[in-house]
Amino acid sequence: MNIVVLCGGLSTEREISFISGTKVCGALRRKGHRAVLVDMYMGLEDMGEDVIADPGQLFDNLPELKDVTFDGLTPDLEKVRSERKFKSPSLFGRGVLDICTKADVVFIALHGLNGEDGRLQATFDLLGVPYTGSGYLGAAIGMDKIMTKQMVAPQGVNTPKWNSYSGVTEEDIPRMISENKIPCVVKTPTGGSSVGVYIIKDEKEFEPALRSVLEYGSDILIEQFVEGREFTNAVLKGKALPSVEIVPIEGGYNYENKYTATGADHICPGRLTPELAKKMGDMALKVHETLELRTYSRSDFIVDENDNIYFLEVNTLPGMTPTSLVPQEAGEVGIAYDDLCQLIVEDALEKWRRRYTTDSDIISTK
Repeated sequence: MNIVVLCGGLSTEREISFISGTKVCGALRRKGHRAVLVDMYMGLEDMGEDVIADPGQLFDNLPELKDVTFDGLTPDLEKVRSERKFKSPSLFGRGVLDICTKADVVFIALHGLNGEDGRLQATFDLLGVPYTGSGYLGAAIGMDKIMTKQMVAPQGVNTPKWNSYSGVTEEDIPRMISENKIPCVVKTPTGGSSVGVYIIKDEKEFEPALRSVLEYGSDILIEQFVEGREFTNAVLKGKALPSVEIVPIEGGYNYENKYTATGADHICPGRLTPELAKKMGDMALKVHETLELRTYSRSDFIVDENDNIYFLEVNTLPGMTPTSLVPQEAGEVGIAYDDLCQLIVEDALEKWRRRYTTDSDIISTK
């Protein structure tokens, strides 16, 4: 098949997306597919005007995959904008939509805003482009931690108590401090990879944290702080996989520790009793089903000293880097990385075909 692996984009998780995309693209090529890695934001602008005019030729002459390394720093998005030659407000670089419409399926390896938040999925729905992962509505809700909690809490999913604030300005900060008890966690509700997350254990940390989160947007989530062990639990094709227990080496499970091989120990299956493991898996599945997610997702949890399980957030396009968690969980049940990528593609196409069962003319072989 001709497959576009879409990565990069314009979010704080841009660099992580390149690592995921490169690994996925390599796996799909090993499976015999003609897979092309495309940066959603930069597009094909460095590949020449002939490729811009006929991007389909890339499937016949696959560009070389380059190794990608992680420097532990969040990307300078203003610098990324300035480096793009295509001066347009569009988040799609030159030739991106053209090559996506020529593919049999797009493997979405984007993370964060402008890729994982439903807008890209809605665009592909309108264009009739098959893609991996969840649909636009589930992706949009899953990207917003406040909306996710509002959806899953009534379904019996235990989550830390929270207060949410919209349209926040600096004038609201004193009121927000007075309405929340310390310790607590301050978050931007649409962030990812632990970017824009601050654990507040001292009153003097509260105001600076709120000001910092305002840099990401005017909506703020303040949660009850739960002390405990960190876990994640994936769902794959309607079944919960074994959990992973995350033991940070130093400094918590922050942005840098998530994507470096020495940043944390991953124990799979996590150290839980069979009863707790099943309960966590059931909660992950309940989140997945409540948001009507597709193919795969990964939910994060905290387990306190009394074995209470708290759901924190869901990832609708989980990372596929060398240290990512879903591949580890899949491996525990005998699904190798390359096979996992193939499975995700096959499920995307199957769901696309079922969606258009009554409109068979929409589906064609490219």
